[in-house]
Amino acid sequence: MTRIIAVANQKGGVGKTTTCVNLAASLAATQRRVLLVDMDPQGNATMGCGINKMEVENSACEVLLGEATAADTIISAPQGGFAVLPGNEDLTLAEVKLLQEIGREMKLKKALSPVVGLYDFILIDCPPSMSMLTVNALTAADGVLIPMQCEYYALEGLSSLLRTIEKIRDSVNPKLEMYGILRTMFDPRINLSNEVSMQLIEHFDRKVFRTVVPRNVRLAEAPSFGLPVLLHDRASRGAIAYLALAGEVLRREDDRMAEAV
Repeated sequence: MTRIIAVANQKGGVGKTTTCVNLAASLAATQRRVLLVDMDPQGNATMGCGINKMEVENSACEVLLGEATAADTIISAPQGGFAVLPGNEDLTLAEVKLLQEIGREMKLKKALSPVVGLYDFILIDCPPSMSMLTVNALTAADGVLIPMQCEYYALEGLSSLLRTIEKIRDSVNPKLEMYGILRTMFDPRINLSNEVSMQLIEHFDRKVFRTVVPRNVRLAEAPSFGLPVLLHDRASRGAIAYLALAGEVLRREDDRMAEAV
């Protein structure tokens, strides 16, 4: 059964795109069929997969506006073994046009419905704001994976995002859940990081992934090569962390399936 996971946080620079690209590659490395949907007008996830966002014939913009189908727009990442629905700055135009349409928050869900069954996982990279693009992603998703740095302001942003998830659940997507919190850019030498990390575990318990993504040079430089870190340097701490995260995600799915039986 397909799991659709939106990777979201209203705060920028917390590792959303890094998580999307590297989790997609890590899940694909376990022979899962993965689709990465780039809903961020910056198109960084698209570029991080080795696809030139300026050269794609169609993007998520045309798909949202009904000018192209998801099946015709999805392309394979040059390396990594997963598929990509590319995004670029045209998504800003899509957002403006969507505001005038009825059922605007359902556009992505409807566009993906014909291809959902082709994948085991669909990961949606959201923009760093609570825009109509993010609302579309949350409406289409089963759960929200929240990457966050362990710092004071991050906790404030987390509360705001949880309220948004609650609103989406109450209005257009009753099955939406907080899938998990991923601690990113973690430096154990900083006392505040350890304190915030402990608070997260205290409040959210098993919703906090055991995997912690460290600050890692290889992880930071991989996008400039248009590669997931797994293909850039498989032995790096960043690559090992995202493989561990993929393992946790798969175990959660196995547990969910076992409970459903």
